[in-house]
Amino acid sequence: MKKNRHDENCSHGRRTFLKATAGFMGSTLLGGLPFRAFAQAAEMAPADRCFVFVYFNGGWDQLLAFDPRDPTEFTADRASETKILPGYDQINDSRFESRPLIPAERAGAGRSNIDFGPAVGTRLAAHYDLMTVVRGINMNTLGHEVGYRYFLTGKMPIGSAARGSSTATEIVGQMKPRVPIASISYNVESYNDRYGGYANALRVSRRDDLLLTLKGSADALDSEIEKQLLDFRGQPLNCEQAAYGTRGVGTTYANSQEQMRLIQSQGLDLSFDFLAAASQPHGREMAAIRSQYNLANINDVNGERGRAATVATALKKGIAQCVTINLTGGLDTHFGSQLTQANNQRRGFDALAMLVEDLRASAHPSGGNFMDHTTIMVFSEFSRTPLINSSGGRDHHLSNSALLMGAGVKHNFVYGRSGDIGMAPGTFDLRTGASDPNGENILPEHVIATVLASADLDYSITRVEPLRSILA
Repeated sequence: MKKNRHDENCSHGRRTFLKATAGFMGSTLLGGLPFRAFAQAAEMAPADRCFVFVYFNGGWDQLLAFDPRDPTEFTADRASETKILPGYDQINDSRFESRPLIPAERAGAGRSNIDFGPAVGTRLAAHYDLMTVVRGINMNTLGHEVGYRYFLTGKMPIGSAARGSSTATEIVGQMKPRVPIASISYNVESYNDRYGGYANALRVSRRDDLLLTLKGSADALDSEIEKQLLDFRGQPLNCEQAAYGTRGVGTTYANSQEQMRLIQSQGLDLSFDFLAAASQPHGREMAAIRSQYNLANINDVNGERGRAATVATALKKGIAQCVTINLTGGLDTHFGSQLTQANNQRRGFDALAMLVEDLRASAHPSGGNFMDHTTIMVFSEFSRTPLINSSGGRDHHLSNSALLMGAGVKHNFVYGRSGDIGMAPGTFDLRTGASDPNGENILPEHVIATVLASADLDYSITRVEPLRSILA
């Protein structure tokens, strides 16, 4: 299995052209197309189908998000019976609703069939007409790393070790998109266990890493090994080296260099230079992005709103087809107040709303807007217990939810439910979504299979059928 790694302690000075090339060794990030075919293209074009996988780090409280409960029914007096306490009255902040949120009707969309927890907020909830919410997912784990990797790949890890390829890798492996960097993984792990390097994600931990990769560095090499690699193409070949070349190592290295020169020659880094001065050639475009995403400084750029802007830019500019992003964190709240969890979720949901607004307002060259061509999946590794613990927080809980938006899925739709006692994972007839005491649990692999099927891709690697009631 190939796992894309990123050393966050590596100094920026070593991010040379050669290191960028080495980072893509074994991959043809142009979707398997010959380099010259890409280089001769008149202009970059967005992928006809785009995917965004949005991770909320730490385990979200679903009572505050996509599986709320009416606090007038699930009261503190009944908590010993229902084992559910919404706790909305403990938030003590006027920005948050004191009961589940039903968004105002959107013109032409009809009434919302989805109710939302207070943390979602009206800005994201307003896009209910693009959403399917999946409730009552059984995570079969209470471990952070296990649940996280389970949702990334659709396969239960062995211990805490991931199995299989990331869903974005599976998509790129099958679709081979004509974009410079098929998949970007922003502060999220990425796996590839069955495709060539062309399907690997470019892993970055922050926007500056992306800039450095796309632009390169003029810094001198500081490693003898790197110098030898740089000289590799100009040295006479002995028999052993020729044999390696026959197996493709030499050719792969040469292609990787050519690929990085091509990518860096496109000036793609300028698309993400959100703080560029007005006097720079791309300053007006960056000023518009800053205004749209409320970006005032580098902290904003590296925060939730800047990450959302990075996703939109990568898709709209035709730089990437898939972006997997750790949008927000701080959700592992065993201690503290409900306000902490609500605030941390709200930052992520507001940034997601900005992304959706941008994609809805941006025309896609194939017709319609970008949301018509984009599927978004929002997930966390598990949920939080429906009862508040003695420390004012919530612990780990099996029953989870996920949000699907955009292309290929039904809109304004809820699939599944958690139980009214302890919010236990439900059992369903998965063909119809109807509750069935003799049915099956919804698992992360069902959600992944549904995402793949929504684009008519082969989902057999998940070993389950998609949730067909969700498919558009």
